Amino acid sequence: MRAFGLAAFLIGLPATAFAGGGFDIVVPGRPGVPIIINNIDASYSVVEGVWGLGKNIQVQPTIYGGRYIADRQPDDVGHYYPTLGLRPGYGRLEVEPPANRKLPKPAESYHESWSARSAPLPAQMDVPVNPPAVILAPEFNDTPRYRQPR
Repeated sequence: MRAFGLAAFLIGLPATAFAGGGFDIVVPGRPGVPIIINNIDASYSVVEGVWGLGKNIQVQPTIYGGRYIADRQPDDVGHYYPTLGLRPGYGRLEVEPPANRKLPKPAESYHESWSARSAPLPAQMDVPVNPPAVILAPEFNDTPRYRQPR
């Protein structure tokens, strides 16, 4: 039984090495969102030679049936340069309202404030209401320096 399992393992082992040599059909995950590989729209086309993507090797894939997409912006991905005269590829659609439009009524006034301070000191019970100008403190002598003999 062990020999049969070992033979099946050794026969199936080379088959996994040839698994990455085929072609792929590119299907976008969302309709209307193109899959672009090297400025070619590869949506619903056949791509061959993508085996280097998982091995940190740059391999130029062959794309059958794609259409070329011209560069719109410089190679800096994620940057928008208004001097090119092109609209950004993504973002919100900003519409400037006309100057003579009806304005909404103004919002009601609202004001709120916060502050912080220390806790108040506790009341002192020892101090009289009208203390004298000079307070004489009593002298305490718990341990005299010497005792007089009796």
